[in-house]
Amino acid sequence: MDALSRAEPRRARGRLGAQSAEARAPAVPWARFSAWLECVCVVTFDLELGQALELVYPSDFRLTDKEKSSICYLSFPDSHSGCLGDTQFSFRIRQCGGQRSPWPADDRHYDSGAPVSLQREAAHYLGYVYFRQVKDSSVKRGYFQKSLVLVSRLPFVRLFQALLSLIAPEYFDKLAPCLEAVCSEIDQWPAPVPGRTLNLPVVGVVLQVHIPSRADKPESTSLKQRGHENLLPAPLVLSSVHELDLFRCFQPVLAHVQTLWELMLLGEPLLVLAPSPTVSSEMVLALTRCLQPLKFCCDYRPYFTIHDSEFKEFATRTQAPPNVVLGVTNPFLIKTLQHWPHILRIGEPKMSGEAGPASAQGSWGDGPRHSEATLGGLGSEPAAQTPGRGCLAGGLPKQVKLKKPSRLKTLDTKPGLYTTYTAHLHRDKALLTRLLRGLRRGRPADTLTTLLRGHLLELTQSFVIPLEHYMAGLMPLQKSVAPWKTPPQIRPFHQDDFLRSLECTGPQLTCVLKGDWLGLYRRFFKSPHFDGWYRQRRREMAHKLEALHLEAICEADIETWMKDKSEVEVVDLVLKLREKLVRAQSHQLPVKEETLQRARLHIETAIGSLPKDLQAVLCPP
Repeated sequence: MDALSRAEPRRARGRLGAQSAEARAPAVPWARFSAWLECVCVVTFDLELGQALELVYPSDFRLTDKEKSSICYLSFPDSHSGCLGDTQFSFRIRQCGGQRSPWPADDRHYDSGAPVSLQREAAHYLGYVYFRQVKDSSVKRGYFQKSLVLVSRLPFVRLFQALLSLIAPEYFDKLAPCLEAVCSEIDQWPAPVPGRTLNLPVVGVVLQVHIPSRADKPESTSLKQRGHENLLPAPLVLSSVHELDLFRCFQPVLAHVQTLWELMLLGEPLLVLAPSPTVSSEMVLALTRCLQPLKFCCDYRPYFTIHDSEFKEFATRTQAPPNVVLGVTNPFLIKTLQHWPHILRIGEPKMSGEAGPASAQGSWGDGPRHSEATLGGLGSEPAAQTPGRGCLAGGLPKQVKLKKPSRLKTLDTKPGLYTTYTAHLHRDKALLTRLLRGLRRGRPADTLTTLLRGHLLELTQSFVIPLEHYMAGLMPLQKSVAPWKTPPQIRPFHQDDFLRSLECTGPQLTCVLKGDWLGLYRRFFKSPHFDGWYRQRRREMAHKLEALHLEAICEADIETWMKDKSEVEVVDLVLKLREKLVRAQSHQLPVKEETLQRARLHIETAIGSLPKDLQAVLCPP
């Protein structure tokens, strides 16, 4: 029996012994399943309705009509993509309702131990799609079109794509009974505990994954196969639950990775036009992940269509575009969103096979079709292997040249980055040389991705370390935290003071790149990422200060303190200690268990010194 099933009401705590309503959540149906997924959806194409939601599992999961509509439209590639065969991609939508309540305690425990960039989505659903479109003479339109969609709050794109690769083909062959069996298997999985390596059995395969923890080193993504001696068959080991092949994603725009990194750091609106939902979603996710370990605090949509209910919000010209990275495949949107300050156009891969029928989004199916581009899609061979067709020597695509937004004239816009933004930092030419040399020599993709990820990690850490150093200086000294006094306050963040400190503690200490670091910091202060980082760090420091205060109280001699104190003061101490214990548990404060135990002993000692009538009030039977 799991912990949720054994849960018992906690002992009430409150002022003067008032009974609290707080209790451990009772057993919830599909509790283990919901630790990983919200639900599984099946979207099919109906001749009369267009995309239609055929199935939601578990059947009692509540989705609003708006959420259902968004899932339907985002689960099919638009007709311009012409995807035949099997296609995988992802999307992200705002939650409008339907959340299971209350969330299991395991969810809160996961967030407290997970890196901030991998915490559960609080207000959005993430959708992971496996779409199949194949010729089928038994269907009236001549094509089988269906999507299996995993809806989750966890940003585990690698894990859920691997899971879909296993279960979707089985489902398309065997349909509903297979899906029920898979969901029952997922309902038996252990919870995703940060720092743990888990074996997850499904459809006769065991997926072995490591759940990232805050204690992990950012660059450590490898996972050795272990703990499978008694498992048959041997586990399928995933090196990461979330990391993408960054080099493969960024290869079409390699020369401007640093410019794109700056745009992401500053939270600038960016429109990504790609030839397919796969390329679109992977590029958007790669852009949002290039700031790790910094949390991406802006909105992002890996795949977005004109049918989305928020389209008007993004298309309005009466105000500046919101801070969002938008991935689209329909070239019509370039004309509609020409006012966006930054547009990244990725070339089309070679189209193989015959184009499929227009789906429910086929109103754009008669739009202009681009000719084959010089650079393939994310899975294609390097462009250097097609000499004389728009490539520079060494495999660097010609399309990555910066272009002015004024050149966005037609729907047949050439690939490239359209922006008036001038990068603050100089390009790392040595990195580009190493990557291109590795590409020419046929170095493994993992090696090139590790090199690129290491560069972006060093860039982000070099930028963040001075901020962390300055922020740490705002924390009161531990010796200033006295047990019987209100803890001192965290000092405010003064931007000018920080900028002056850069001369001694700036990024130049850890990064060789030259440029206008001061200008980059000044713009960063106006971005959602500074606000998100500062709120997170200040919250963590406040929790640390609370923990230090509780430790100071527990280390003090309470009996000596009580000698000259009135009954009212002793009662007040009992109530404050109880409140601190509740906060330590509910906010996951960094407090050792022995400190909590000493706090409980202090409470018992204080209550024992009071008259019997007060003891009865504070500790009712």
